[in-house]
Amino acid sequence: MTDKPGRASLRMRDMIGAMVVLLVIIGAVLAFYGGCQFSPGGPTVDPGTAPSADASGQLERTARSAAFPVREPEVPEEWRPNSTSTTAVGAGGTASVVVRVGYVTTAGAFVQLSQSGGDAGEVVALETGQDEPPEPTGSVEVDGVTWTTYPGRRDEPAWVTELDGAVLLVTGSAPEPEFRQLAKAAQEATPLDD
Repeated sequence: MTDKPGRASLRMRDMIGAMVVLLVIIGAVLAFYGGCQFSPGGPTVDPGTAPSADASGQLERTARSAAFPVREPEVPEEWRPNSTSTTAVGAGGTASVVVRVGYVTTAGAFVQLSQSGGDAGEVVALETGQDEPPEPTGSVEVDGVTWTTYPGRRDEPAWVTELDGAVLLVTGSAPEPEFRQLAKAAQEATPLDD
């Protein structure tokens, strides 16, 4: 019986051989499972594979019971609503709800519109995941309406404005032009009948 050589006696040639075998195995696994892709701009979602949500139904149900005007923005046809939710915000005299609709955009990014009749500071704190409203970082103008900007979750900005007694907040991973599209659509939308 021969003894295995110790680690000290392994040569560079042996290590390179082991690396080649390992790379072949990894290559075979990647080829079998579809491989990987490089995405320098960050993660994206294929709009065709994202789940769908009933945005119109959620907004209409909220409009029937909410004490603030709920709007249904007319977004580009290629955008897919993929999430909706309603959450309570505030307490006492400022108690209200926040209704949210999230969209996967044409580019595969995510953008969300939140609407509420609550206190703007409480809505901003809730929607940005803070205990207290964060400090504003600036403002943007969208067709004559000023939106205050805040830091949001996961380095995603949040734009906030008050319009006809409702707080509107846009957030997500989408680029600024898509934020502007959603903000403009929300501004132009006629409040739903309650």
